[in-house]
Amino acid sequence: MKARRPSRRPVAVIFDMDGLMLDTESLALQTWREAAAAIGVDFDLDLLRTMIGRNYRDCREMLRAHYGPSYPVEQLTSTCLTVFDAIVARDGVAQKPGLRELLDWLEVENVVRAVATSTRRDRAEAQLTQQGLLARFATLVGGNEVERGKPEPDIFLLAASRLAVAAADCVVLEDSEPGVRAALAAGMMPIMVPDLHGPSETLLAREPLVLPSLHDVRTHLALLPR
Repeated sequence: MKARRPSRRPVAVIFDMDGLMLDTESLALQTWREAAAAIGVDFDLDLLRTMIGRNYRDCREMLRAHYGPSYPVEQLTSTCLTVFDAIVARDGVAQKPGLRELLDWLEVENVVRAVATSTRRDRAEAQLTQQGLLARFATLVGGNEVERGKPEPDIFLLAASRLAVAAADCVVLEDSEPGVRAALAAGMMPIMVPDLHGPSETLLAREPLVLPSLHDVRTHLALLPR
């Protein structure tokens, strides 16, 4: 089934966080490499690409499936959180270009906004608060609040429910393929803004709207009729 594209200005926009609003995916390679070295295990960096966009629970299962039951999954993922926090404390996290301008425009247009992120809720709240962004959203759904993570639709359906907006009236902004697939499964209108990796040929066959930046998202939405 082909992806639906917005033909009018949306009622609601649901934002992913990592790689879409915050430039955190670029830190993932460094984080996993340092964490694996710290506990003395191997980590297949090619696996990281398949983990982008997935929640904490799914990432652990993917590690177990890849390495087997003897791999120290819990120790590695716990160490990753510590390493990531240390990197952020030292270097900070940049916001993606165009984010502030897009949020400003959506507020002027009275478009309600939510965050639906695979990151655990407590950590997402902390990051968005530190960035001065949390108050700009009506609700936040973390990856630990749903049973099934992206690419299943649960997280986006919960966000729409909390906004009291029909799924069909929601635009979803995502950088990852699992996130776009989750939006499609939810019956929403995805706009993909790729970060580290572009869409696969399989995803492109569904003809989702792919734009290069959040600046372009604002321009595109502003051109739509009310």
